[in-house]
Amino acid sequence: QVLLVESGGGLVQAGVSLRLSCAASGRALSTYTMGWFRQAPGKEREFVATISWSGYSTYYADSLKGRFTISRDNAKNTVKLQMNSLKPEDTAVYYCAAARTRGWGMTTADEYDYWGQGTQVTVSS
Repeated sequence: QVLLVESGGGLVQAGVSLRLSCAASGRALSTYTMGWFRQAPGKEREFVATISWSGYSTYYADSLKGRFTISRDNAKNTVKLQMNSLKPEDTAVYYCAAARTRGWGMTTADEYDYWGQGTQVTVSS
């Protein structure tokens, strides 16, 4: 069992940066593929980014490439999402997820086994 806890969300103005963190407990994250998803009000949960267990491979939603960066520190059991040039349309609850499967390009929610409770990001115009 892996317990994931996100932090770092908040209310920010458009154009600024924000960094989300996901801390894991229960098991070492080093064997899990990690991902970030988000869900805006009235919309389905959507894929944001994923990183392989080693950290060498990353994959992003096309619309977010160049603005968002996913990273991990297996020694600290954490995963981060750096979000730059935030836009109002980035407003959503952001979720961290872990998958037992070691893969690349895992973009669907049902590929992930463990989820955090989410952290709210609100971007004002």
